[in-house]
Amino acid sequence: MALGLLIIRLVIGLTFAAHGTQKVFGWFGGYGPKGTGGFFESIGIKPGVLMAVLAGLAEIGGGLLFAAGLWTTLGAILIVLTMLIAIIKVHGKNGFWVTSNGIEYNLILIAIAVGVALIGAGEYSIDALM
Repeated sequence: MALGLLIIRLVIGLTFAAHGTQKVFGWFGGYGPKGTGGFFESIGIKPGVLMAVLAGLAEIGGGLLFAAGLWTTLGAILIVLTMLIAIIKVHGKNGFWVTSNGIEYNLILIAIAVGVALIGAGEYSIDALM
């Protein structure tokens, strides 16, 4: 079970953190604060650049905490909050399936984050060492 939780935490957490670097630094094909901020403004999230940086930092922080199994519940909360905002502001109106830009992917991330937070990060985590 511990190895399974480690794999889940690493894949989800590091992927989530990478999404944050797209917003904050423009890495991995991201648009950086200015480009993401422009999109945020277009969907009513203002001020766009500030909110893009804050969202990116929440994704980086939440993803890294989750991956490391450090304060895993806090990392999970940051993931869940970010995904709920994405559902409310972007994906909710598009239905369920990711092929229609719906909530499927966001909901899966929420389920994983909540599930891991409820059962714990596992033996191979910083939380377990503390």
